[in-house]
Formats: sequence, structure tokens, C-alpha cells
Amino acid sequence: MKKKVLVTPRSFGKHSTTPIQLLENAGYEVQLNRYNRILTKAEMKEAIQDVDGVIIGVDPLDKEVLMEAKNLKAIAKYGVGTDNIDLDYADKHQISVSITAGANSNAVADYTMSLMLSVARRVATIDYKCRQKDWSKITTVDAYGKTLGLIGTGNIGKGVAKRAKGFDMKILAYDLVRDEEFAKEHGITYVESVNDILQEADFISLHLPLNNETRHIISYEEFQMMKPTAVIINTARGGLINEDALENALKNKLIWGAGIDVFEQEPPINHGLLLLDNIVIGSHCAASTIQAIDNMGIYASQNLLKSLELEGAY
Repeated sequence: MKKKVLVTPRSFGKHSTTPIQLLENAGYEVQLNRYNRILTKAEMKEAIQDVDGVIIGVDPLDKEVLMEAKNLKAIAKYGVGTDNIDLDYADKHQISVSITAGANSNAVADYTMSLMLSVARRVATIDYKCRQKDWSKITTVDAYGKTLGLIGTGNIGKGVAKRAKGFDMKILAYDLVRDEEFAKEHGITYVESVNDILQEADFISLHLPLNNETRHIISYEEFQMMKPTAVIINTARGGLINEDALENALKNKLIWGAGIDVFEQEPPINHGLLLLDNIVIGSHCAASTIQAIDNMGIYASQNLLKSLELEGAY
């Protein structure tokens, strides 16, 4: 029987045939997402039953789903966030898990900066009003020379820092693991707590994984600490920000605005956010550039094949 690989990301192989060819040339039958959307838990349970490997996006891959995967030997994340994967179950059952580190860092860093400028300068609101023949001037806030606070300094956070230097920004950062050499090279000052960033920064950008420690790291109390002209950006993981607290902060003008590309559920269940004009919303699309998509597909296929080959060596 031919070995199978399940691929759930809808953009996989969209612009390049290389990711699929890599798998097929290695002798695998590739089973693509036939729903053209994120799969439900029931659909994942059915699809994963007889596969040897899976390339996963944000679809559910918890214990209930993994229990159905009797032949599964390897999981390749199409991206870097693994909060939708039960890592403990995978480890216990010797299912390897890999990520496509660095594949989309530049794309996400670019989009982060795009959101910062769009929110600060009310680009979406001005565009909308102009289409209504409303040519009135809207006063906004500057980005050049302001203070940027990075919460998380992995590949994407570092990419944002490099871009922010072009705006002559003062850069503060918080991370449990500090890269002092990079900080010195790029003029970044590490602070002792997240609160230091919340109180001092004009722009706050989140670049963290989602886990029990980081869930709702930004909530009601944190918004109270921010400047009324502060802009918060999240291109990392939904769940880092308490969305009810975000709506409250935006409605009551506790902050200037927000650029949010990721939500706890997508589309967001908090419909109040969709009605506000001081938030720019993305469809989890920060990594959706042609180059990043090609990179993620190729990296994911290579990672999966490497894991499956190592598994077969034992």
C-alpha cells in the first residue's frame, strides 16, 4: 500500500509545484485539503486515519484527533506556532514534530510594519471616507522617532526591529531569552518586565508563542498601563490578547488603535471589534506572500521527509 501524507494548508503548493513534487518523488501519495477552509475536528479525525505524515496549518491536531492516526509518524508545521498540536501526546507516541523556522519571517515582519503605519495614520478609515467623497482631513499620530516595544525577539521580532531602525525608532524589548549581541548591534534595550514596555512604548508588537503563560498576556489591566496614543500589533498568535479587553480599550479610547492579524477563533467571534474604526484587521495573512508560501511549503515537505526517513531508519 502506498504511503500517504495529509496536507491541510490551503496555500500549500499554490505558486510552486516543488513542495508536492518533493513528497511524490519520495513515493508518497499527497492528500490535499478538499474543503478549501480550516478543517473541523471531525474532518481531521477522518482525514488523518491512515496517513504516515501530516503537514498542518492551524487545523486542530489535539489528542482526540491524534488518537485516530494509527500510522502517523511525523508532523510538519506549516509555520512556527504549535499551539494547535498536542505536543505531549506526540512526544509520548514518538511522533516527531517540526516547524518551518525562518520561512516566513520577512513576510510577517513586513506586515507588522504595515499594520503599525496603517493604524497610526488611519489609512483604512481615510481610504473609506475618500470613497464616500469625504475629503475632510483626519489628524493622526506619527511613527518616525517614536518608541517601539517588542514583546518577543525571535526571528520575526528581530526583523521588525531592523525595519524600525529605518524610522529612527527607540527600541525596547522583553524576552525571557535575550540576544544581547543582536541588541547591541541594533540599538535595542532589553527591559526587565512587560510592564516597562506597556508604560513607555508608543508602538507595542507581540511576537510570542501561545501557551499557558502567554495566554491573555494583554488584558484589561495591561491596557490601562498604555499611553492613550499607543498602538498595539499582534501578528503572532490569537489568544495573546483578551479580545473583550481589546474591544473595551478601543471603544473607550484607552489606546489609539490596534492592528490584529490573529484571533482566538477565526473569523473572530467578538463582532464588536468588526464595528470599530480604530482597528485594522487581517485574516491571519501576515505570512501570505508568494515567496513565504513557497518557502513554507518547501521547508515543510523537506522537514517531513527528513523525519519520516529518520523514523524508517530504526
